[in-house]
Amino acid sequence: MKKLIALFMLTGLLISPVITKAQDTSEEASAEDTTEMMEEAAAPDPAPAPVVTDDEVVVEEQPFHQIIKDKFIEGDPTFMTPVLICLILGLAVALERIITLNLATTNTKKLLAKVEDALDQGGIEAAKDVTKSTKGPVASIFTQGLMRYSEGIEMVEKSIIAYGSVEMGRLEKGLVWISLFISLAPMLGFMGTVIGMIGAFDSIEAAGDISPSLVAGGIKIALLTTVAGLIVAIILQLFYNYCVAKIDSLVNDMEDASITLVDILVKHKLTK
Repeated sequence: MKKLIALFMLTGLLISPVITKAQDTSEEASAEDTTEMMEEAAAPDPAPAPVVTDDEVVVEEQPFHQIIKDKFIEGDPTFMTPVLICLILGLAVALERIITLNLATTNTKKLLAKVEDALDQGGIEAAKDVTKSTKGPVASIFTQGLMRYSEGIEMVEKSIIAYGSVEMGRLEKGLVWISLFISLAPMLGFMGTVIGMIGAFDSIEAAGDISPSLVAGGIKIALLTTVAGLIVAIILQLFYNYCVAKIDSLVNDMEDASITLVDILVKHKLTK
């Protein structure tokens, strides 16, 4: 009996370290599992991936001319076409005036020096040849003044003043049309505005109810035609102001050059 008890005790002593080690291993495994679970719980959920549906449409940036074309059609060509015609005709007249005025510009100092040298070397006829071969309103005025030299200085001055008015009228030719289109374009735009609003109110009256979808079309036409008319007027106004400034510059040059020419002729007559 004692041997059996001793055998059980020996067996227990041999088995106990294994059991203890197994318990420690299980405890470590359970601790690791607990740690992993805590880390997974603390970690934030990943952001959901964006889902692209077939209903989403990628809008590409349209070129400027395509945007203008679309707005022209949305504004109703019936009202936008007259505004566009005003822009085309106004730009045509403005460009013609700008080219003409730039060609009419003359280097007055150089021309006066040539006229004075011609008077000293060949007299009035040589000076006439110089002015006739030079383009521009200043040279034309000089020619008219030299043609009256034989009648006295007073006639030269009167001739220069009279022909200067003629040349100034030629320089201002066409500006009245630019001014007309500047006034006409906004008026046509406002007319489209009024007609568009009338159409919107007619839609409201026919439906018997105020709905945004009913009045949106008429109001859109009204706004687009007004904007188009104002844009055309602004563009043409810039060209008009440039032409007016250029004409003023040419007129000032003509006046200064005419006074200088009279002084040269008086000096030539006194020294003759």
